[in-house]
Amino acid sequence: MLTTRFVDGAPNWIDVATPDIDGARSFYAGLFGWDFRSAGPDAGGYGFFQLDGRAVAGGMQVTAEQAPPAWTVYFRCGDAQAVAKAAEEAHGRVLAGPVDVMDQGRVALLADRAGVPFGLWQPGHRKGLDAAGEPGSLCWVELYTPDLAAAAAFYHRMLGLETSAVSFPGGSYTCVNPAAGGEDAMFGGIVPLGDDPVEAAAGAAGAHWLPYFAVADADAVVDRARDLGGTVRMAATDIPGVGRVARLADPHGARFAVLRPAPRQQA
Repeated sequence: MLTTRFVDGAPNWIDVATPDIDGARSFYAGLFGWDFRSAGPDAGGYGFFQLDGRAVAGGMQVTAEQAPPAWTVYFRCGDAQAVAKAAEEAHGRVLAGPVDVMDQGRVALLADRAGVPFGLWQPGHRKGLDAAGEPGSLCWVELYTPDLAAAAAFYHRMLGLETSAVSFPGGSYTCVNPAAGGEDAMFGGIVPLGDDPVEAAAGAAGAHWLPYFAVADADAVVDRARDLGGTVRMAATDIPGVGRVARLADPHGARFAVLRPAPRQQA
């Protein structure tokens, strides 16, 4: 699970692009109890979703021409320029940046070999999220991709990410961790798009990074999401050894998931 002990290669920021920031504020306030605070007059409308005064995500309003409604996962790096160059050499694309965000850090938006957008965050004064791995905050990310091996090779070359297989009844799951933290720092997984009926049904649009937010009660969050105008893409489901999971979308279609982690087994 994610923590705020960020190392290079691990997710350290997340934000949502939406055509209606006021609507997003209302939805995520009702769903997770988040408040939204502007980043200031020089931030171009960007702001922070906060939980108990701590930043748990960012958000900004965009037009349909600028970007579709979506959550973007950002990965920590020490040199955004060098990582962006490595991404291009690995047959990815640089969509924007790298550019300085005042004195807060350096940001870039990229796309991997399958066209999946993601971001880089090179910390300045802003190291990353103020909370992670606890209720109401980012706890896990998954990449749904048409080619697992190609994706693993791309992110390894670009960010040094390592993969390992975890067996479960009927198959295995590919976990991802930063090289600096080893398997104890696992933060996500890679899933072949064709193996998942929910994401495969979206066709090419199914390839994406999916953020998971920790919750205390997945079923209650699903009910609130529906009442607030969101979409239930996968009903709350128990996954042995993992917890209870549901996949959702906000009223404008930005996809995310929630997870009530299974209790840790005592050694």
